[in-house]
Amino acid sequence: MHDFDVLRSHMLDLNIVTDVHEAWQVEVVKDYVDVIQIPAFLCRQTDLIRAAVETGKIVNIKKGQFLAPWDVAGILSKTEGANEVWITERGTSFGYNTLVVDFTGLQHIMDSFDVPLVFDATHSVQKPGGMGSSSGGNRSYVPGLCRAASAIGVSNFFLEVHPDPDSSPSDGANMLYLDDFEEVVEQIVNFHYDRSK
Repeated sequence: MHDFDVLRSHMLDLNIVTDVHEAWQVEVVKDYVDVIQIPAFLCRQTDLIRAAVETGKIVNIKKGQFLAPWDVAGILSKTEGANEVWITERGTSFGYNTLVVDFTGLQHIMDSFDVPLVFDATHSVQKPGGMGSSSGGNRSYVPGLCRAASAIGVSNFFLEVHPDPDSSPSDGANMLYLDDFEEVVEQIVNFHYDRSK
């Protein structure tokens, strides 16, 4: 039995999302996942995006930290015929080892493109290379960024959580503690602005 079959047989009723880094990987995962995700640094790779789109699965494309909000048009130009595409914002490079969240950029994406916008709050507080040989981050900023994104009408959030983030093999500095997750979700709901009004 394939490892994915084992995973699926032990699953609760949960959807599965996974990154792919090369077009051949799309074929391997397509029958086992619900969402195929394109990592930020690969968001302009036409062959990879086209392979994901052709599966008919939802394709989540993380906007590169090096792109302007209006550059999402170039990403979406590669998704013709897609069943459903999401764009995920995860911060923009600002100098060395620093990402910032541009809320005017989130607004631009929501106003300009007819696709769901996902806000990746935990990766947005990452400090790429900030620890010298690895990335750092600051999870204490995550709740405020979530409240702000929800207040401008973002409805979809990506949050990494862990019982003990500092022992996580990667991204620990920007992950939420599992014990804090419920409160952050409540804040997202309580601060939400309904853009359909």
